[in-house]
Amino acid sequence: MGERVTVQVEHENLDPNLLLEKLMVSNSGAIVSFTGLTRGDEDGIKVYSLDFDAWEEQLPNVLRDLGKKSLIQFGVESVAIAHRVGNVGPEEPIVAIHVASRHRKEAFQACSWLIDSLKSQAPLWKKENREDGTHWKEGLG
Repeated sequence: MGERVTVQVEHENLDPNLLLEKLMVSNSGAIVSFTGLTRGDEDGIKVYSLDFDAWEEQLPNVLRDLGKKSLIQFGVESVAIAHRVGNVGPEEPIVAIHVASRHRKEAFQACSWLIDSLKSQAPLWKKENREDGTHWKEGLG
């Protein structure tokens, strides 16, 4: 099952298209993708960047476990997940998830479940660097 789940933790650059190339698509009829970006403002306040701190020894394990659970729970063919750590500027990718499945319904369900589960379970912390100062946020939202 390991080769059906690809996980990456990126320090400098996250390229969703390169991650997509690692997705196993044999026997698949659909690919659903999600890319989360840094917003340039939060409630009308300019955001300069986000800093993501992680328990880096555990982050890949948590992402891999979530990927494996999605294979079983939704019956999808394969999953690729990547997340940035460190400083991420506006419009830069923070997270990318690709799901390959025989049918689109399961792929959409798995992708949605994966981002929700990642946000609640991954050992990540986010700090917003904004024009009104720095603000630590709970979870990844």
